[in-house]
Amino acid sequence: MPASTSISPERFIAQMDYLEKNNFKVVPLAELTEKLKKGDALPDKTVAITFDDSYADVYTSAYPILKRRGWPFTFFVNTDAVGSGKLFVTWDQLREMAKHGVTIANHTTKHDHIVRLQKNETQDAWSARLLADINAAQKKIETEIGSAPKLFAYPYGEYNAAAKKLLKDLGYVAFTQQAGVLGAGTDLQTLPRFPFGGSYTDLPGFIEKVNALPMPVKNIEFYSENKKTLGDMVLTAGAKPYLVLRLGDKSLLQKVRCFSSNEEAINVEVRDEQLWIQGKQALPSGRTKFTCTAASNQRGRYYWFTQLWLVADKNGDWTYKD
Repeated sequence: MPASTSISPERFIAQMDYLEKNNFKVVPLAELTEKLKKGDALPDKTVAITFDDSYADVYTSAYPILKRRGWPFTFFVNTDAVGSGKLFVTWDQLREMAKHGVTIANHTTKHDHIVRLQKNETQDAWSARLLADINAAQKKIETEIGSAPKLFAYPYGEYNAAAKKLLKDLGYVAFTQQAGVLGAGTDLQTLPRFPFGGSYTDLPGFIEKVNALPMPVKNIEFYSENKKTLGDMVLTAGAKPYLVLRLGDKSLLQKVRCFSSNEEAINVEVRDEQLWIQGKQALPSGRTKFTCTAASNQRGRYYWFTQLWLVADKNGDWTYKD
């Protein structure tokens, strides 16, 4: 597994020890998503564990640690990688994990950047290609494992409005790589997850995040710099958009502070009982995330919300490295 997305066994064990010693309940991911579908509030101190990308390390390192505790987890696999070499799990290994409570779920076949059009590709052709890819991965998992839940994780965490709609029409709940906490009312096609790999593996940071609370976001809108409505969070170079949030708890409006992944603190204004959030600079090409937090009345616990932006260059090309 690449260093940028991995964690050492020692740090992973320390994190799991914290959950156990502090009475967190580890449940199957589907248990949480079923509650979300019903609009139910999720119980406090309840977590689900996920891994992405079909790497063999999940079987050789994480699986034994979690199996000893009897804890379930979900493994989102890009099916073409399975069995393709020593870096990746085999279907036999996935079947073994599934027999012991591990959920095997859809991460596409090829792990492409799904929002990108191929050369001379139309939107209709793109939609058909994505549909075929999702269906092929789902069928492969169902054939090899015996079942395939309608759970999906976006490769690289990248999505757009059209991908969200396609997955909704297919009946999937879908997970991003936007940091945050699941809560009633969260968009079922942009469910957040906290990353705990690479530079996000220290125990104090883990403790802060597993104790976070869902920001009570009731509505999300995107606006251009001149305040025209944007239909998507996929933009072109030079954009300096607004993220506009309406919260269910107005007492938090003055408490929210936001940061950008390519800047430090960014601008937050309250207008008409909504938060208008904008970076101080135009967004660079690639992925940018706006992260907003607010202190709660519970000591050491923060409300947390993150929004992804995707920015192509002026020619519509993607110039950043993976």
